[in-house]
Amino acid sequence: MNELNDLLNEYGESHQNKLNKTIHWFCVPLIFWSIVAIVSIIPRPDLFSQLFESFEINWAMLALLFIMVYYISLSFSLSIGMLIFSLVCLFSIIYVDGLLIRINAPFGISQCSLFVFVVSWILQFYGHKVEGKKPSFLKDIQFLLIGPLWLLSFLYSRFKIPY
Repeated sequence: MNELNDLLNEYGESHQNKLNKTIHWFCVPLIFWSIVAIVSIIPRPDLFSQLFESFEINWAMLALLFIMVYYISLSFSLSIGMLIFSLVCLFSIIYVDGLLIRINAPFGISQCSLFVFVVSWILQFYGHKVEGKKPSFLKDIQFLLIGPLWLLSFLYSRFKIPY
């Protein structure tokens, strides 16, 4: 538990400004969603189809499996919240993809997720410019995975859920 608290506190050091925090509340989940979307559309090898005939598995699901192992190592309780959020991401990607197809949008899920990714990062960097501190992940790449936990820890605290 000390490792988790240390990581959350270190992440929080560069997220004190109210505007930067607000931007993070919107952009961190959107970046997570967009990365899951982008990874989910990477073509699957035939081996996937052969191994999982009745289940449509993609690269994002495999990546999230490994990410969940990391989250469990930090906090079982927070990993449950991240699992729920990850499932919401996966299902919403399927929904948005289907919606874009149904409305004959001139772009697909790949362009949509790339747009969300780029705009969200631009806003994140703006928030850090206002904050006057560099993003935590520039110091340590694992902070890309800590950002969602940092936000979730606030929700857990608000609802008095131990983590």
